[in-house]
Order: sequence, then structure tokens, then C-alpha cells
Amino acid sequence: MSRVTVFCLLVASLALSGCGSDSTPPPAAPSSPAAVAPPSGPAPSPAANPAAAGTKCGEVPAKDKQAKVTIRGGAVDCAQATQVVTEYFQKLTPAEAKSPQGPGPIAVGEWTCGSGPDDPVTTCSTEDDRQVEGTTA
Repeated sequence: MSRVTVFCLLVASLALSGCGSDSTPPPAAPSSPAAVAPPSGPAPSPAANPAAAGTKCGEVPAKDKQAKVTIRGGAVDCAQATQVVTEYFQKLTPAEAKSPQGPGPIAVGEWTCGSGPDDPVTTCSTEDDRQVEGTTA
């Protein structure tokens, strides 16, 4: 089993461990349509025109470097891929970046991102098998 597969399985199990029944009722709906804020973060659904696995989508800022963004699978287009990886590096704190276990998992909308210690590849995935990578040089 590859490191990426093991990492994805670990991330999925961590994400699911927070699931369960909760006796707290859901929050009340806003009283007017004007009170509804647009969602932030990556598009919540698969791309209408996904790119092929292996598609290179350019580079995004990654703290003090650049990260090369690559689509690894699922219905993802380059706009979504670069947005997810960009938001991950924006959310990544210096303490998380230096963690001995590696940074993550970090939630970016419906995506979960992270990498192993000293691993230049950050993997972001969703429960419906979309996956992108950001590789720092």
C-alpha cells in the first residue's frame, strides 16, 4: 500500500471519527434571504468539466516557496485544485508546518489536506474520491 493511500485512509478515519449522533438541535435558518452569506472555500461539488488525472495546474504560493498543483483523480478542474491548495497553505500555521507528524489534517471546505513529515507532497482529498496534490520544491 502506498504512503498516499495510507495517508488518505488515515485522514478519512480521522474525519469520520468526529461523526456521530449529537443531541444538539441544528441552528435555526436565517429569517431572510439577505442574511444568508455565500459559502467560502472550494466549490462544494465536483467540477462540470473535470481535468484528467495527472493534469498539472500551475503553481500557487506555499509559505516561503511555490507549490506545483496536480490533479490526481475525481471530478476536479484546475480552478478548484489551485483554490484548494492555495487555501490549505493560507490556513497552515507555522506550528503545523513544523509538526513532527507532518502538517495536517487541515480542513479546507469539504476537502482534507495534509502530508507526512518532511514530505514535499501535500495531498488534499474529499469523501467522493476527488484528489489533488501540491508539491513544493
